[in-house]
Amino acid sequence: MRQDTREPWVAGQLAATLLAVDPAGLGGIHLRARAGPVRDAFLAGLPTVLTPWHRITPGIDDAQLLGGVDVGASLAAGRRIETAGVLDRAGVVILSMAERCPPDLSARLGQALDRDAGPLVLLDEGAEPDEAAPEGLCDRLAFHLDLEQVRAADMADVALGEDEIDRARLRLPDIAVPDTAVRELTGAAIQLGIPGLRAVLLAVAAARAHAALCQRDAVAAEDLQIAAALVYAPRATQLPPEHEETPDESPDPADTEPTENAADEDPMDAPPPEVVLDAVRALLPPGVLESRASRAARRAAGTGQGARAKGTQRGRPLPSRPGRRHGGARIDLVATLRAAVPWQALRRQEAPDRTGVIVRALDIHLRRFERRTERLVIFCVDASGSAALARMAEAKGAVELMLADAYARRDRVALIAFRGDSADLLLPPTRSLVQAKRRLAALPGGGATPLAAGLDAARAVADRARRAGQAPALALLTDGRANVALSGAQDRAAAMDDARAAAQRIRALGLDGAVIDTGARPRPELAELAAAMGLPCLALPRADAHRLKSGLDAALGT
Repeated sequence: MRQDTREPWVAGQLAATLLAVDPAGLGGIHLRARAGPVRDAFLAGLPTVLTPWHRITPGIDDAQLLGGVDVGASLAAGRRIETAGVLDRAGVVILSMAERCPPDLSARLGQALDRDAGPLVLLDEGAEPDEAAPEGLCDRLAFHLDLEQVRAADMADVALGEDEIDRARLRLPDIAVPDTAVRELTGAAIQLGIPGLRAVLLAVAAARAHAALCQRDAVAAEDLQIAAALVYAPRATQLPPEHEETPDESPDPADTEPTENAADEDPMDAPPPEVVLDAVRALLPPGVLESRASRAARRAAGTGQGARAKGTQRGRPLPSRPGRRHGGARIDLVATLRAAVPWQALRRQEAPDRTGVIVRALDIHLRRFERRTERLVIFCVDASGSAALARMAEAKGAVELMLADAYARRDRVALIAFRGDSADLLLPPTRSLVQAKRRLAALPGGGATPLAAGLDAARAVADRARRAGQAPALALLTDGRANVALSGAQDRAAAMDDARAAAQRIRALGLDGAVIDTGARPRPELAELAAAMGLPCLALPRADAHRLKSGLDAALGT
């Protein structure tokens, strides 16, 4: 059964209205949608209470975000001048390209949300499931909307009027939340596999906002169902089994005795847990829980762009460059004064009362450093078939050549061989040439080709290296004749499907490297697999160790 494409739009309109009623309590909206008319229409339809907008990008610096001393203006005026940051202004902060948000910006925005700085809208344009906004930020936002499947015909305006929102905002502080409502929402969160209490608090805030819109004095059953559907459905990772009706075995009312606190119990007609869970089920597309449960951890932050990283804190000094001070950037005082001195005569004519060296914003030079990041080159070698011995011999030679100059480039090398129905890490990441020669002395070969298993093993090693602060790169040596699926079955079609899926998972890591086609004739399937990984494909039949190393060095830019 296919989900009605109108439901996400209707849910989004209601979420935007609730956010306008209680922006501080609900945090904001995580909006997953590509740039286009649907997303533009949604943003244009936000209530006027959620204005003005302040659009930021992942590259915003701390001075613009948090405010502080404006160095250039202070130098020009001869006194301290401070500017307000985006987070200090009223209105909504809209983060474009949220899937590229760096960890430091995510932490600052999260701290602002914890201080009730104002609502936040994350515009998530990720193309793959693993390309998503930071989890720590999404966890603080009540509503997660996916408008990818919404069509122009579905964009009906169902939001309430501005006067109704204003009345709801005035009524909101007086809305009562019975204890039974909190218990129902907490129990539903546990059954849906939602960890922590933040989602429960956001659901309570959504229920209060909905009750205020409906002009009620306390949260009712309908408010709980709406809150659970909007807040819990995008977070659910499991569903309890369907409630089965059993014969009524309730005790005879005559046999029950009233408790002492029976008169004090809240009279709210709270729905049973099944009713709240049914409200969540209604908004879950088929198969979405399985995909959430099996989704791998989000990829670690990093660029994978090679073995060098420029910064402003430490490393080998580089020539200073003019620039605007931001974040932790440090001013090169000598270079700044050197740039300002030739203009002192003209500047003193403009400001005869100023003493000392007159420095302008254009004179500021920032210190730069280059820090070499340790790189790990992962050789993933096809050790199957009759040509396995030749491939393995050349791979061993390429590994030894790479290790020979590892001390100069601070590289490490790892070797994975796949054959039969599995892949083995034969050489863990190392820079020791002696250890490598000892482990590479005798390696097995022959058997079937579990290409997907080899790619998954390489991805696991690359992910560990990325988390350790290294820059992993992949060198895949194979003829592309995959014939063993991840299940171990001898099925070429299933094996290639598994290999393509593994290639997509590798692409999410953003690795450098190359796919080296060692077959006698280039195979178009292997070129497609390399494109799926975002890597070049080099056809090097009967290549020796030196050619393999040269081709890989060219692909890595070394």
